[in-house]
Amino acid sequence: MSQSVDSAVSAVRAVRAVRAHIERHRAAFLADLAAWLRIPSVSALPEHAADVRRSADWLAAHLKETGFPTAEVWETPGAPAVFAEWPSDDPGAPTVLVYGHHDVQPAAREDGWDTEPFEPVERDGRLYARGAADDKGQVFFHTLGVRAHLAATGRTSPAVHLKMLVEGEEESGSPHFRALVERHADRLAADAVIVSDTGMWSADTPTVCTGMRGLAECEIRLYGPDEDIHSGSFGGAVPNPATAAARLVAALHDEHGRVAIPGFYDGVAELSDRERALFAELPFDERQWLRTARSHATHGEAGYTTLERIWARPTAEVNGIGGGYQGPGSKTVVPATALVKLSFRLVAGQDPDHVEKAVRAWAADRLPAGIRHEITFGAATRPCLTPLDHPALQSVVRAMGRAFGKPVLFTREGGSGPAADLQDVLGAPVLFLGISVPSDGWHAPNEKVELDLLFKGVETAAYLWGDLAEHWRGTP
Repeated sequence: MSQSVDSAVSAVRAVRAVRAHIERHRAAFLADLAAWLRIPSVSALPEHAADVRRSADWLAAHLKETGFPTAEVWETPGAPAVFAEWPSDDPGAPTVLVYGHHDVQPAAREDGWDTEPFEPVERDGRLYARGAADDKGQVFFHTLGVRAHLAATGRTSPAVHLKMLVEGEEESGSPHFRALVERHADRLAADAVIVSDTGMWSADTPTVCTGMRGLAECEIRLYGPDEDIHSGSFGGAVPNPATAAARLVAALHDEHGRVAIPGFYDGVAELSDRERALFAELPFDERQWLRTARSHATHGEAGYTTLERIWARPTAEVNGIGGGYQGPGSKTVVPATALVKLSFRLVAGQDPDHVEKAVRAWAADRLPAGIRHEITFGAATRPCLTPLDHPALQSVVRAMGRAFGKPVLFTREGGSGPAADLQDVLGAPVLFLGISVPSDGWHAPNEKVELDLLFKGVETAAYLWGDLAEHWRGTP
């Protein structure tokens, strides 16, 4: 028998062994997940602080039961995180850190839920509960996945040095996450990070996300007269901060939809022809997308498709603008103040500090004499992007392809998240492994997870660790 035939037979046996293990433990897995989902770990509401802690304690105990020799609750000034570690018997194996979160969004029956949000219900092949998809279900599939990996390979430890970090404040903006990662950087050190807090294009189109945009936000306050003054007596003779705000916003983009701030595009990683072709392979229905966006036309930077605009191009958005009298009727004044709120989505190659300096210089140059201004920037999030040819990404693609039995396509995320902090602090590539689909209703009433997809996630995780150990030894 040839080596290629031997390899094919071995692969078939491995798939059968993984699926058999998953089927044997399916009921127990769902019962344990339901028990975790019953804990209302809502990090945004102080009255649920004890529940968030209970969720962390529950997960740490379950990871111990799964086989992780180390499973600890890590304190933060806010809600606790969970860290677990399972070293491989192979000292040369790559180290992989899995990231997720155990806190959830607020939910109540009166919000529009058909059932109690923290009492899981299985119906029509779906599991309904707050956190079923975002993100407890996607964290939890790794527990059965690693056991299936061991059962199929006969190993007593994973083929990689496996770590998990499950934070408790993601739904509250991860205010203490970066400091936590910096404090424990030595213990979190990894060759690659797997983020299981994302999704796929659709149930019929398995996809792997290759990056997320970064984010910078600012508030610009404009000051004119020391107080509101009469527009008849003084209008047209002194600068008006509301007019200055409007002109500032109007100057934000050029006629082609490009951000007109000098230096804004410095360093931007341009899309390759291959990346554009891969995006074009996705079954994108622009009319359906517009319905989801509650909008009536697409708009943006000329020369790019809608998917390219929201995944791979930087943007500037006006989140709010105001100034002067806002009540009924008229009040003929030159207002004393005006306000503009802006946000910038950043792509690979952009530096948030550089963008902040560019915005500050741009605003100062655009404002007339007599208008004072103050600009306040919040904490920025860096973009993250994994090259398509990265060996660890190829392992994720192969593992998902084996689980789903079909080709895997590629997406990016238009939003931003704490994954970039892991990339920034640990210096490791970030890879995304998620099985949630848009209909799962993250943050909405009747959140659910498709059980077939959930177990495909289990299966993908079961194949991934062996593939990484075989094809990648943690080299850049």
